[in-house]
Amino acid sequence: MSRGLVFDLQRYAVHDGPGIRTLVFLKGCPLRCAWCCNPESQQTRPELLRRSGLCAACGRCVPTCPAGAISQEGRGVPIFDRSLCAVCRDLSCAEACPKDALARTGREADAQDILAQIEQDRDFYRNSGGGVTFSGGEPFAQPDFLGELLSGCRSHGIHAAVETCGQARTDDILALEPLIDLFLFDLKVLDPEQHRRSTGQDNSIILDNFRRLCARCPGKVLPRLTLVPGISDAQGNLSAVAGLLRELRLEAIELLEYHPLGLSKWEGLDRKPPCRPDLSLLGGRAAEAARYFTQLGFSCAGPDDGEKP
Repeated sequence: MSRGLVFDLQRYAVHDGPGIRTLVFLKGCPLRCAWCCNPESQQTRPELLRRSGLCAACGRCVPTCPAGAISQEGRGVPIFDRSLCAVCRDLSCAEACPKDALARTGREADAQDILAQIEQDRDFYRNSGGGVTFSGGEPFAQPDFLGELLSGCRSHGIHAAVETCGQARTDDILALEPLIDLFLFDLKVLDPEQHRRSTGQDNSIILDNFRRLCARCPGKVLPRLTLVPGISDAQGNLSAVAGLLRELRLEAIELLEYHPLGLSKWEGLDRKPPCRPDLSLLGGRAAEAARYFTQLGFSCAGPDDGEKP
């Protein structure tokens, strides 16, 4: 029985694949996207997330830390020394917090436990044409765990989608492809150097995996593009994406609007967000991008139809 690291499970989702879906978020990602809305998904270990807006500065968390990672000056908001924090399994600091200002992101789970939770909503899947979507992080960063989850879904007749950035071992993707009903493939920026600057990796592996999947099972691949203001929504990038879709004879793309909700999570992890997009560009530019792809003849699900960055 495989065990893996999961950081969230959400029910009754309607934006990440057809019908009503359960979203399972696997922790760990090889990319470091500058605009990442789920920075707690990147590391392959549990992390402590602070919700500073909820903190009452009561100081009850300070004496609970066995490593002495929490300190407080006067009645100020407690300070966390990340170099000392071991994210204790019992997370005493979070238990002591009366305002739920501290939370553990990432827990070990066995595949059967996750499958049992997925199975609870079978009637919703059946009635709506839905299923489960494995997201992250990057699900293929945990290929054995993902494989057991997918096998369980297949044996129970549950539609399974995987949202991937494509930065993964080709052998892992192709080995699991028969168990996957839909790939939600997140394209970023197509220029290799800009991609490296924005994500920490070039996109050669990503594009190779995208082309391989489109050649092998084109009807199962839905490209998605998050419209990050001034970066991925630039006209040059939109043109490059359209050219790639034409090259591979794809007919549809899903556009997702950037959401700034993740900025508070960077703060909660005591990390500085590497990118703060110009939020004044939201909305109008996304509508223009949708019109652009539609005018080129692509079926285009616009930003208003999806929420997940």
